[in-house]
Amino acid sequence: MQMQLNMQKIELLRPESTQGMRIPFVGDIAAGFPSPAEDFVIDNIDLNELLIGHKEATFLARVKGSSMENDFHDGDLLIIDKSLEWEENKIALCFVDGEFTLKRIKLKDGKCFLIPSNKDFPLIEVSYEQGVIIWGIVKYSIRKH
Repeated sequence: MQMQLNMQKIELLRPESTQGMRIPFVGDIAAGFPSPAEDFVIDNIDLNELLIGHKEATFLARVKGSSMENDFHDGDLLIIDKSLEWEENKIALCFVDGEFTLKRIKLKDGKCFLIPSNKDFPLIEVSYEQGVIIWGIVKYSIRKH
């Protein structure tokens, strides 16, 4: 069996506008038993305020590939914040061996691993010599249904 290398490509994008995008917000939607609707529109919600906490450190990326297919699908849009600290179990955009890759951070026995969610892909043990850069942490993902 031949080991697969990272076949995931990341397309980086910058949000074009930081002006608010106000959308009608109807409140919480019951996913169990339906509840009677009092009013249909409760308020407006600003997606920039909700999704972008640090304007200067936030960028968008589109997922290409299948190494994280149990978390994200091809074409999902990610909101990544470079100002967030990386820690155990966070999903990070990493720069490894000259390429971007999206992986979950795992710490074990004093070592750091970058873990794909697709078991067909190998985990990456991070070494100091390798020069891995954590570019940012995935804060939100947006998927077309």
